[in-house]
Amino acid sequence: MRFPLKLTANLTRYIAGKRLRGAEKFPLVMMLEPLHACNLTCTGCGRIREYKSTISDMLTVEQCLAALDDCGAPVVSICGGEPMIYPEIGRLTREILDRGRHIYLCTNGMFIRKKLHEFKPTSSFFWNVHLDGLERTHDLCVEKDGVFREAIEGIKAAKAAGYLVSSNTTIYKETDLEEIAELYAYLYDLGVDGFMLSPAYSYSAVQTRDIFMSREEIREKFRQASQLLGKFNLMVSNIYLEYLRGERELPCTVWGSPTYNPRGWKSPCYAMTDAHYATFKEFIEKTPWENYGPGRDPRCADCMMHVGFELSAVLGANRKLGDNWKMLTWQLSGKMGGAGGRKSSDGHATGHGNGHGHESGYAPGNGSGSVSTGGNGHAHSDAVLAAGSTEELVRPDGSLRVL
Repeated sequence: MRFPLKLTANLTRYIAGKRLRGAEKFPLVMMLEPLHACNLTCTGCGRIREYKSTISDMLTVEQCLAALDDCGAPVVSICGGEPMIYPEIGRLTREILDRGRHIYLCTNGMFIRKKLHEFKPTSSFFWNVHLDGLERTHDLCVEKDGVFREAIEGIKAAKAAGYLVSSNTTIYKETDLEEIAELYAYLYDLGVDGFMLSPAYSYSAVQTRDIFMSREEIREKFRQASQLLGKFNLMVSNIYLEYLRGERELPCTVWGSPTYNPRGWKSPCYAMTDAHYATFKEFIEKTPWENYGPGRDPRCADCMMHVGFELSAVLGANRKLGDNWKMLTWQLSGKMGGAGGRKSSDGHATGHGNGHGHESGYAPGNGSGSVSTGGNGHAHSDAVLAAGSTEELVRPDGSLRVL
């Protein structure tokens, strides 16, 4: 399956229950930002710029859990800032999992090896590592050398310890999709379980404006992306991809992915800030939803982000005949585990590849463990890209022998 069965079953049951009770607006994914501080200054990130005046503020674990109980979302995306520099990230994660929730911990990957011992593998937890290209490109995007290398070592260590790992890629105007295909092929060989991607949002706080795309440019970009990347286990629904390609329209349902941070519930959405509310009820009832969306607010004109439109696909907005079957076959057609399969938390193998293979030009290796550059000039040393053995890094309990 494309996602863990437990996640799919719990989400389906949750949505059915909400609909039976007649709920109109309800959260699916809580975007939890325990802090806004980060060890990087990524070019396209609006967070560290928007919240510059409160960059040192952070939530307590108790505040995070109270907010989770307040909204009741079944899935939590722990983001930021860089959540791995949150002092109690291990405890926060355990407490959320103990409440029966599912977690995607969104990270730049630089501290996975250092803090891996604070976590335990489970099918309800994903490391979600942000990578916007191969080494040279990614390090330029995050404005720091060595980030790609450390993120890759973190992925290797996490997979060796039995964790689920996904990658998250933001697509900009100048993104080389051939390079992203090479990146995915390499990550596939490392056993990465799935791949998320979304068009960038033009944050007002970001001064470099020419990196963002118009709606038509996004559609053209994702027509190419679907052709090049569709063979991988994309954790992006086929209906959302149809929307990104311009083949259908979807409404924005940003209330389905509310953001909570040290200033409260962020309104109206993850990308835009007009207010903060103390409670989730206030957020839902006081946000003037009718004022937002393409054609209503100029800031929404070119937004096609997953936080607003992927949930529309999941909830069946603008449903067409055959959409239910399409979503079902999409879920069943995926396979986690990458090329080598992965080990579950009980130590047993749970998959050996996703059946897609690799076509000429996107081969993940050349016999030495290095990625073929495909002629785009992004060369990488074997020392960086070789998958190698990670047994010497991680003990069976998840702690590290060597940092």
